[in-house]
Amino acid sequence: MNKSLDPRINRLNIDKYPADLTRKVPLDQFGTYEVFTQSKTEQPYQHEGIVHAPSKEMAFIFAKEQFSRRMTCSGLFVVETKNIFVTATTENNINVYHTVSEKFDTTGHLEQYEFFHLLKRGKQHLHVGSIEARNAQEALALAKPAFSEEDPVLNAWIIKTKDILFSSEEDTIIWNTLPDKKFRNASAYKASDKIKAFKESQKSTL
Repeated sequence: MNKSLDPRINRLNIDKYPADLTRKVPLDQFGTYEVFTQSKTEQPYQHEGIVHAPSKEMAFIFAKEQFSRRMTCSGLFVVETKNIFVTATTENNINVYHTVSEKFDTTGHLEQYEFFHLLKRGKQHLHVGSIEARNAQEALALAKPAFSEEDPVLNAWIIKTKDILFSSEEDTIIWNTLPDKKFRNASAYKASDKIKAFKESQKSTL
């Protein structure tokens, strides 16, 4: 904890970066689900946003409509917001893994957890791998050696794999034609080139 000049603050004994995991807080509305997409098969999944839905299945349908119709997409999954464990968010390029406690509950059975990292403010969380552990706190502690010396991780999300609804091979059919539909992207219209050509034509008529 950083020392404050105000003794009242010091008496609170508040850690600047809490070592324990907390659950990501859902919004007080219709159930919220986090959406992750994969633009190409060789690229990692990236967090895109949220949808409100009464069930995981409906959330998946809404996510496909909202986040995968314009840009290229090869995969998509949704997970309920309350099932995401989050670390504190650090500042000044401090790696959040330096604050991770190595104490964790050792009861339970092994399950797979997916890891997502935020490497820069303003960017999105990216999938970096998975690990087997008995709980999310243990998974975080086990991941610490692999990531504590890497580029600063400002925030980490940990999700139990079985809580995720993944797209299937059948779902990918709807994305196969996206690369051919260039009219959906603003870059396909080359507005700057048309403006330049128009200005040149105006000069030639003067």
